[in-house]
Amino acid sequence: MPPFTTPPPTPQDALLSFPAPHVLLVTLNRPRSLNCINTQGHIDLHAIWEWMDAEPAMRVGILTGMGRAFCAGADLKEWNDSTSSTTSTNNRTSTRPNSGFGGLSRRKGRKPVICAVNGLCFGGGTEMIVNSDLVIASSNAVFGLPEVKRGVVALAGALTRLVRTVGRQRAMEMALTGRNVLPSEAERWGLVNEVFDTTSLGKNEDAVREKVVARAVEVAALIAENSPDAVLVSREGIKLGWEGIGAEEATSMLADTWVKRLNEGENLKEGLRAFVEKRKPVWGDSKL
Repeated sequence: MPPFTTPPPTPQDALLSFPAPHVLLVTLNRPRSLNCINTQGHIDLHAIWEWMDAEPAMRVGILTGMGRAFCAGADLKEWNDSTSSTTSTNNRTSTRPNSGFGGLSRRKGRKPVICAVNGLCFGGGTEMIVNSDLVIASSNAVFGLPEVKRGVVALAGALTRLVRTVGRQRAMEMALTGRNVLPSEAERWGLVNEVFDTTSLGKNEDAVREKVVARAVEVAALIAENSPDAVLVSREGIKLGWEGIGAEEATSMLADTWVKRLNEGENLKEGLRAFVEKRKPVWGDSKL
């Protein structure tokens, strides 16, 4: 471990390691929950990326997940509990840092983050990769925005950014159908940089993760070998060209205009209840 000006954070449900010089590896570690991220997880991950940006020894971050999922999205059980209590969903959302889901989906940040997608990547998992800098995926990864199937919406920044990456029609297909997107499609659409073939490893989850992370470390090392100043400025230039004016404004407008009504509606609560009760939701007519 290199010397740091400040000690790294100690997250509750993630592991930190340093697989190459100047490279931080963050491994989500809730495999039984498919690495769904709860409120504390968002706070912890935000702190990690903030630390990486401020720490001179760090130049590139990598995010991956333990088990068979990269990240299957939000902790819907926690979310369902919040809608069933006197604490409103608005209060729950307000506790999330402004960097968005996993500290990444709306992160502005200074240093690049690579997502090493080792398996299931749904909902918030996909929202994180949309705003990451590079994505390396295993051939058994699966992507998707299934929020509409649960009566909720991908409100962590992906909707307004996804269209810039994959185009209007493909973004609409992902957001409105909620269907799974295979890695070959994601690569063809430009959502993924590279699909690393892990078919020979079968269902050996540890081996799959290790292989895709190893490839991500190779790419990170290439970045870390370059001028840190040139990397930061080059990344900022690309961000300005990609995001420009509009993505954040659109996300804020969506949240300010629609989120309160969405959270107060019965369909959101029904979708979460149905998930917890392991049954098909019974939707009501929209009153938004």
